[in-house]
Amino acid sequence: MSSKSDLGEALSTQDVESGYASASSTDDNLPEVYFSKPHLKFLNHQLSKLEPEEILRWCLTSLPSLYQTTAFGLTGLVTVDLLSKISPNKSPVDLIFLDTLHHFSETLALVDRVREKYPQVKLHVYKPAGTDTVEEFNVKYGENLWEADEELYDWVAKVEPAQRAYAELQVKAVLTGRRRSQGGKRGDLDIIEVDDAGLIKVNPLANWSFKQVQEYISGHQVPYNELLDQGYKSIGDWHSTQPIQEGEDERAGRWKGRAKTECGIHNKRSRYAQFLMEQEHKKKAEALSQALDAVQIR
Repeated sequence: MSSKSDLGEALSTQDVESGYASASSTDDNLPEVYFSKPHLKFLNHQLSKLEPEEILRWCLTSLPSLYQTTAFGLTGLVTVDLLSKISPNKSPVDLIFLDTLHHFSETLALVDRVREKYPQVKLHVYKPAGTDTVEEFNVKYGENLWEADEELYDWVAKVEPAQRAYAELQVKAVLTGRRRSQGGKRGDLDIIEVDDAGLIKVNPLANWSFKQVQEYISGHQVPYNELLDQGYKSIGDWHSTQPIQEGEDERAGRWKGRAKTECGIHNKRSRYAQFLMEQEHKKKAEALSQALDAVQIR
């Protein structure tokens, strides 16, 4: 008669030989999650009926290498608190914070308060490559880079650190704080998306209004950015964020008076691939021009 261990080995071997894996398999080589367009449409239809906590529970059981990207806005803080209630002793999702070195002091103070309130949460901080302070940033890229070359600023301060974080942490899926009620390009937001690099993005509070978010924050004593009490609703870098007027979209204070509504993290990556290519061509053209000038001087 076969022992239980013999049977287990046989089943494991059978899984390998058959090419199939089950929940009891010891083989870690399970396939990555893949969503076809019809499947994605179906999932969004189903998830749109659920409350944020239910969406998060689905994420925890369905998505691999799941992280939360956050700048500690109200919506992201609701997500942090919800996850702390789902798993009180150990957070099932690590946070990724992109420190652009140009955040408000109130935002950085909030980070410390969040760490104190949720000590079980692991926080990964990513800064612009090769810099640790704003002084180092200015030496490397020049002062007021966001004015001199906005595309380059978005790349070095936000997009590149995000991509570096995803690569180093092997991120496959992220929770974001985006909502439809924030207006702009976010007005037709789905619960779950897949970007052009294959990264799965989930917006668990996409259906909530600003009022619902505020009520949750207040009702559950969640720490929040003090700037919200001064007329701000969406807070990014200090140089591109202002308070908003009554009746304006939540993100109207970001890049106020301009058509821009996103910093690049949630735009198509192909746009930035094109930007980098243009920068490389520009460098080569400048190098060629300098070489020609040197020849003419001789």
